[in-house]
Amino acid sequence: MNWLTNYVRPTIKALVRRDRPDVPENLWIHCPSCERMIFHRDLDANQDVCSHCDHHFRVGPEFRFKALFDEGSWTRIELPKAPVDPLKFRDRKRYSERLREAQSKTGQSDAIEAAHGRIAGLPAVIAVMNFEFMAGSMGVALGEGLLAAARLAVLQEAAFVVVTASGGARMQEGALSLMQMPRSTIAVEEVKEAGLPYITILTDPTTGGVTASFAMLGDIAIAEPGARIGFAGRRVIEQTIRESLPEDFQTSEHLLEHGMIDMVVHRFELRATLARILGLLMRPHGAAADDAEQSRLLALSADDASEVAIDSADRQAVGKAGDELHQ
Repeated sequence: MNWLTNYVRPTIKALVRRDRPDVPENLWIHCPSCERMIFHRDLDANQDVCSHCDHHFRVGPEFRFKALFDEGSWTRIELPKAPVDPLKFRDRKRYSERLREAQSKTGQSDAIEAAHGRIAGLPAVIAVMNFEFMAGSMGVALGEGLLAAARLAVLQEAAFVVVTASGGARMQEGALSLMQMPRSTIAVEEVKEAGLPYITILTDPTTGGVTASFAMLGDIAIAEPGARIGFAGRRVIEQTIRESLPEDFQTSEHLLEHGMIDMVVHRFELRATLARILGLLMRPHGAAADDAEQSRLLALSADDASEVAIDSADRQAVGKAGDELHQ
């Protein structure tokens, strides 16, 4: 029987494979919300939003930079290096080994990337957290990166925008990770003291120490639909207070209803909304901008022109906020 197993069967399999075209894996992607299968090209064309239920899939820094900056205007920032495994931590694996695995998987050195460029012609620095890198956990490298990006925004007199996606502090760095909460708060304060806008875009999930620090300090806090935003997990809270929580607890819509964030914006409208806000906050002496400038802002998203249009009441309110910000 050896010649059948060792020679005939492999030969037949090789012949069958030779005639079969190579089919790439992951052609179909499962939506965790409506549980439908989506063809990967359809999902890419729809900005990683489910066409059936509008679920917003998690996306990385590269996607955010391309989606938010003016085309061809942005450049990545080289962030400072942080000490690797300062505590020599080990659980089931060494922390240094986990870092190498995450770096190999994502092609990034840590859970944050930053770039500077222009949004609707206005200078901006955007820092984006990557959930694929150890759940976007906040360690020393993330704190260093956020501080460097904030200081570059001050140097360039640019708006500072942070896109959050994190499971919280990085346990492998212990107290050093917790110290990034006050450090990131200092970074935010430096931007605000310079009279520059600080805007946060909260995406799914934003939890733990990130929520307890820089994520909720934005002059304007924007969230994507359905994003999970909170500090402790739902189960922990229910066990602590011994009460059942609402079904939509810790969603962006629930936080908007209770005044914790300013707006929930669909991914299709995010860039136009950000351009409108920056245009108003960074031009406080002309809140009612001239017709040519308004036309340029509206032209940013022809499909969403109705969403970008601003009435006079909005101009006055946000213009006043811009004056206070610069003072």
